[in-house]
Amino acid sequence: MLMQSRRLAALPALLTLFATACWSQDKPEHEAGQKKTEQRPASEYRSQPLVSDIYTADPSAHVWNGKIYVYPSHDIDGPTPEDDLGSHFEMRDYHVLSMDKIGGPVTVGPVALDVKDVPWADKQMWAPDAAYKNGTYYLYFPAKDKEGAFRIGVATSKDPMGPFKAQPQPIKGSYSIDPAVFTDADGQSYIYFGGIWGGQLQRNIGGKYDPNGSKTDLKQDDKPAIAPRVARLNGDMLEFAETPREIQILDDKGKPLLGGDHDRRFFEASWMHKHDGKYYFSYSTGDTHYLVYAVGDSPYGPFTYKGRILEPVEGWTTHHSIVEWGGKSWLFYADSQLSGQTRLRNVKVTELRYNADGSIQTIDPFVADKLRGGAAR
Repeated sequence: MLMQSRRLAALPALLTLFATACWSQDKPEHEAGQKKTEQRPASEYRSQPLVSDIYTADPSAHVWNGKIYVYPSHDIDGPTPEDDLGSHFEMRDYHVLSMDKIGGPVTVGPVALDVKDVPWADKQMWAPDAAYKNGTYYLYFPAKDKEGAFRIGVATSKDPMGPFKAQPQPIKGSYSIDPAVFTDADGQSYIYFGGIWGGQLQRNIGGKYDPNGSKTDLKQDDKPAIAPRVARLNGDMLEFAETPREIQILDDKGKPLLGGDHDRRFFEASWMHKHDGKYYFSYSTGDTHYLVYAVGDSPYGPFTYKGRILEPVEGWTTHHSIVEWGGKSWLFYADSQLSGQTRLRNVKVTELRYNADGSIQTIDPFVADKLRGGAAR
């Protein structure tokens, strides 16, 4: 997974730059050996990193008790070379971020959960999410088990910052990566998950892990793309209440998106939110680096593809969450502004806006070139 340079299109108009606080005087943890690529000036980025004392990515944001809590991955600079399976993402623990308001100081919590405290997990504590019910906070996380298969675990705490105590086994019947939990107005919770390539969804067709399966997808460009999964959670939030279902993502003619449609098909990073009574399922297209969304009338779908939320950021991966706070909607995302390395990312936030018809206005993560008096590159 090599970071790719991209040509930027000039924006027709620029939203006000979102300034963030909490810049630590300490440099991020960063071991020698990884060469930093030439970076853009900070003024070219739409938003600035929320924190700079650790590397963070894959932010899942929630509002509880009037505060904003962000559950990100914690990137580390390990020795593994980059590859298309994400082996260089060697994360081993989680830290929760909290803030009283968007744009205010950000607190980096202590270790909330470490891989050494998860009995079944071996390595790679990838993108997590969290939920709250009846006085308990739940942390959902993917990790590779001793056989090298990704499973999804759950840990609990009475404090949103942790520490969290993991269940002794992964969720029964779980597989792949990127859990995202959505609780509907009726109190029912659903978990969305899946990711191809290194996320192994293509090795779990039918729910059984095949260690010798494809490294990328099913190599069927003219057939429906591999689908993300959704399952209703039990009342205790610890297990699936049903066998995970495939999520249909359709084009505007009602046809499933195809495996070869890399600009629109699902790759990873599921997120679900609700707006004006509609269900918005959003995700990353992976190798084409877009955040996109589809809309439906049920938490199970089907969902009709509508467009892009975020254009490609600096770095390879793109993973997000959407939350309401202060009467506005906010997109949390990440790029590699601080490090210049795709394995060492930093979480950001910017306002997300809707059009009158419910469509989302596409966000460019960079400042328009015309404000610098130069031509688009």
